[in-house]
Order: sequence, then C-alpha cells, then structure tokens
Amino acid sequence: MTFKITSAIRQDVTSHDGTQITLQSPKGASATIYPALGFNCYSWIVPSSEGNLDILYQDPELFPDGRPTRSGIPVLFPYPNRVRDAHFNWEGKSYSLPRNDNIKKHNIHGFAVRNPWRVIDQGADLNSAWVTGEFQISKDDPASVACWPADAILQLTYRLKETSLRIEALVINPDSKPLPFGLGYHPYFNLPFTPGLVSDDCSLQCGAKSFWHLDECLPDGRKIPVDAARDLNKLRKMKGFQADDVLTDLPAFNANAFEMMERGRVQGAKQHAMVMYCDNSWRDMVVFTPGSRTSVCIEPYTCVTDAINLQQKGIDAGLLILPPSGKHQSLVELRIEPCGS
Repeated sequence: MTFKITSAIRQDVTSHDGTQITLQSPKGASATIYPALGFNCYSWIVPSSEGNLDILYQDPELFPDGRPTRSGIPVLFPYPNRVRDAHFNWEGKSYSLPRNDNIKKHNIHGFAVRNPWRVIDQGADLNSAWVTGEFQISKDDPASVACWPADAILQLTYRLKETSLRIEALVINPDSKPLPFGLGYHPYFNLPFTPGLVSDDCSLQCGAKSFWHLDECLPDGRKIPVDAARDLNKLRKMKGFQADDVLTDLPAFNANAFEMMERGRVQGAKQHAMVMYCDNSWRDMVVFTPGSRTSVCIEPYTCVTDAINLQQKGIDAGLLILPPSGKHQSLVELRIEPCGS
C-alpha cells in the first residue's frame, strides 16, 4: 500500500478558495493543508495504541472566516512575530507596515500567513505523501511589495510519514537587491492529544539558557538567564504554567542521524509525546500559552522578533540576508514518539 493525496472543497468557506489537501498514510495518519489561508496545515492525526492522536489545535471559528494565526501551523514570513512601531529603515530607505497587532501599534507575522499560496507540486509513494506550496510577495501579495526591501519566494513542503510531519522550506531571492528575512512557524499543539486527559496532565519541554527581555512583546536587546517561571530544560507539567516568551541560547547543536536536533516536546498523551526536531537554521524558540488553555505553542524562529531593527543597532538578532539569486534551506520535523524515548 502506498501513501495518497486527496482534495476536497469545504462548502462552509465563503471568503477564500475552500480547497483542502489531505495527505494520508496506509495506516491512517493524515495531515490537511489549507492553501488559500497561508498554506496552513491545520490538522495532523496519528493512530497509536492510545487511539488517534489529534496533534494540532484548530480554532472552532477557523471556518468559514477564521483568523489564520489561531490554528494549525501558521507560516511567518518574511519575518516572524512583530516589527516595532510597524516601521524600519534599510539601506537609507524608510519602510512602513500595517499596524495590525492587538494594540494596533506594531506589525505582526509577515505577509505569507494571511494570503493564498499556489500549490506547485504534490505526490505520494511507498514512503510518504507531500505537497509543496509557493508564496512570492510580488505575485501573491503585491500590495506589500513597497513594504519590504526586496521581493521574496518561499517554497514550503509538508511531508507526511506514518508518525512524522516534516516541514521543508526553501527561501529564494528573485530580486536584484539583497533580501533581509526571517522565517518562523507558530504551531498550536492540542492539550491533550486524546480524550482521557486534561491540559494540566500534559507536559512541556524546550531547552534554553536565556530569554529575551520584552517590552510590549518586543525584545529590547537584553538577554536574561531563564528563571524558575521560564525554565523548560526538563519536562514541566502544564498545570499553572503560563508563558509568552522568546527563549534563546539554545543547547549547542548536536545533529542526530537525520541532521537535526530535538528542540522541544509536548507530552499530550499518557504514552506518547510530540517531539520537535530542527536543523541548525533555528536559533530562537517562542513558547506561548493561549488563554483558552486548550493548546500550547512551541515556535521555531530563524531570528528573534524585530530582528530587522535590532540587527541595525549592533545586536545579534539572527537576521538573514540573501544575495540576488541566493537560496536558503531549512528543516523542521514533528515526530510522535513513545514517552521516555
């Protein structure tokens, strides 16, 4: 038996193309992607000895006109999180962005997350099923061309295997000018993954030595050693835990056999955990507990929030710069593993 791909159009979607693409495994694992809403993978289900593990949180209001940053795996590009005062300067030119955060003062989460993507490849074989989407600022959000120093292309592949979901990213600079950028993912993980538990029974881990000091959710450049409230270097029960922090100074990269390293885990079932593996592209991790307490976010970032402003103040914020025709590849893999493995 091989993996397969199916597609369907949701009839309750009225403000976007309702096409949904589902990747399926021979043993019943599945992942569903919504190309018209930021290429968001909003469902990932894995069969287990405990029943079906429902890993990704889906906001009840996602359909027909939900917010693309409240469910599944929002893709944050060409920068993750906020830009202070929705403004920055680059190579002598001033750039302004929409003030679209919750206090209408800063900009948040880039352009790709709120716009339709184009599906450019899909397939299935004996080992996996995959779909690739592409977002280009000039093609898919032309109103934002004037808001960023260069055009940018992001090609993203979701690859489903029996117990894993891999996110393969390729950033391309199609412009004649250098491209400053950052990439981030904002996955919402269910608490719990399966009936029979409550969120307080779940556990979280995300190793880091420091966190960025924040002002209105924006780093001011100071890094502080993790305190008791933010220490996630060992599994920690979700009971009483709240966070909205940017963790940094992660454990030194030590690649495993598939060139990645564990960067976080959510134990959302009695016998199974979701383990996040990242390659060496990812240097900061946001941990966020939404107010509903039915999900938790572990968000890998290639740069810190507001990197485009911080970097120009001499702060190592992780901003990446691609020359014309340059390319940058990165990998994140989410795996279901037995607890204690």
